Amino acid sequence: MDSGKTAPKRPTAGTWVSAFRLRTLPLSLSCIGTGGFLAAADHLSRWPVLLLCVLTTLFLQILSNLANDYGDSKHGADSKDREGPQRAVQAGQISPTQMRAAIIVFSLLSLVSGVGLLWVALGTSGLYLFLFFLVLGIGAIWAAIGYTNGGKPYGYAGLGDISVFFFFGWVGVLGTYFLQTERIFSELLLPASSLGFFSAAVLNVNNIRDMKSDELAGKRSVPVRLGALRARKYHWFLLFSGLLCAAAFVVLRENATLWPWLFLGSVPLLMYNGREVQRRLTATQLDPLLKQMSLSTLCFVVLLGIGLLLDR
Repeated sequence: MDSGKTAPKRPTAGTWVSAFRLRTLPLSLSCIGTGGFLAAADHLSRWPVLLLCVLTTLFLQILSNLANDYGDSKHGADSKDREGPQRAVQAGQISPTQMRAAIIVFSLLSLVSGVGLLWVALGTSGLYLFLFFLVLGIGAIWAAIGYTNGGKPYGYAGLGDISVFFFFGWVGVLGTYFLQTERIFSELLLPASSLGFFSAAVLNVNNIRDMKSDELAGKRSVPVRLGALRARKYHWFLLFSGLLCAAAFVVLRENATLWPWLFLGSVPLLMYNGREVQRRLTATQLDPLLKQMSLSTLCFVVLLGIGLLLDR
């Protein structure tokens, strides 16, 4: 008997891949790459640990993208007024129920992969360390989901930049380094902060692009709070702060050669991003700068890493 209800359309594989937002993955890999290069420069690389760091981070990034898609649609930031690329739930390509199920799946994948990472890295020799990193991992899952979900999503209060700086910078870089080496140094906060600033710059481009729809939906992102002009000045602050932290790190290295300064090769790409964020006004014009900033950050990481390896 026909109930009169139409079964929800099953999303295609291509629809899911689009919802994963693959262009954001280079940024998530950048913090892991930085920690990996730092460990390799100290002759302390552990490839199984590094690969599990990569896998866990990819799961977390995809989880964040799916949760953001669902949350912004639910809270109204992804509406007909949004000028950026259409999201899957907003466009009706994936139903809210299907997206919630995917969020649960990637939460579990992130948790399982993270526990596996801690087991391989720490074994049974460091129970307190295991629990500490487990709490950090659960916090990362919560941060990925809570950015745009829940009764009071912190992204709508303008706290997304702090979260991105902490997890993509300090946790990603220092965590990757420590899980390979089981040691840490205060000066490593400098390259970790560089990644935090550059990651926040990617989010800032995204939020400048979406200012109009975010303000209408009550999403008080940093650009909405600052206004368009000051948000662009803030973008320059993020770029220069990231470069200054990297420069300070190189200066503080003992017996360093000129090789670690190789990261300066990424400066033209970063300056191009800053200039274009300053000049471009529409969402369509700004959107390509998200990918460009992510790839510029990855270029920075690769050049810094090569320089550190040649400096050994």
